Amino acid sequence: MIQLYWVAMKTIWIKEITRFARIWVQTLLPPVITMSLYFIIFGSLIGEKIGNMEGVNYMQFIVPGLIMMSVITNAYTNVCSSFFGAKFQKSIEELLVAPVPTHIVIIGFVGGGVSRGGLVGILVTLVSIFFVPLDIYSWWMVIITVLMTSILFSLAGLLNAIFAKTFDDISIIPTFVLTPLTYLGGVFYSLSLLPDFWQKISKLNPIVYMISGLRYGFLGISDVVLSITLSVLVIFIIILYSIAWYLIERGHGLKN
Repeated sequence: MIQLYWVAMKTIWIKEITRFARIWVQTLLPPVITMSLYFIIFGSLIGEKIGNMEGVNYMQFIVPGLIMMSVITNAYTNVCSSFFGAKFQKSIEELLVAPVPTHIVIIGFVGGGVSRGGLVGILVTLVSIFFVPLDIYSWWMVIITVLMTSILFSLAGLLNAIFAKTFDDISIIPTFVLTPLTYLGGVFYSLSLLPDFWQKISKLNPIVYMISGLRYGFLGISDVVLSITLSVLVIFIIILYSIAWYLIERGHGLKN
């Protein structure tokens, strides 16, 4: 039985990777080009006027935030579009009637999102080398932050796909929620520059903790305590996973 579950999970995972790898011009290339433009405009051009931030070159300061932004966007988008596509084509019904636990289905789809988010993060990191030297302060923090963040937003994309009824619905959350939270998450600035009131408000944004954790991994500087960062990630992953499992188990939005 364990072997059967492993085959099922591996099959879903490979299908997800093959799906975005087959159309790499649409899935992998655009975020690399977009982040390169950010590096040029905000780093090379505007960064020269700003100077240093938190004791490091401004370009070095924004690199972790831009990498995290690409990881978040691609992990979320991959699972959201893929799972909703399966709903739209009715192929998700085959998984629902198969002797495969809901946990395996979730892990398979999330694995695809993590793969795409991680791969894009690596590509953006390689591009950043052309602008700043690659200095890693803590490899384990970089890996664990990227991994947990991509898992978290893969689950968020899965929830979006479960509730979505049309293709327009899968773009509402990224446009009106995800993008504003990301830009206000400290990608281009340090929270220490904000007044105390706005620092407290900013810390209600979970993306602040993810960017701060990755910035610590690269530069050794952080706006929040690392233990809080990891705790926030773990708590949100558990909550979103539990909700996704419950909804799929009940067939919410899937058995029409």
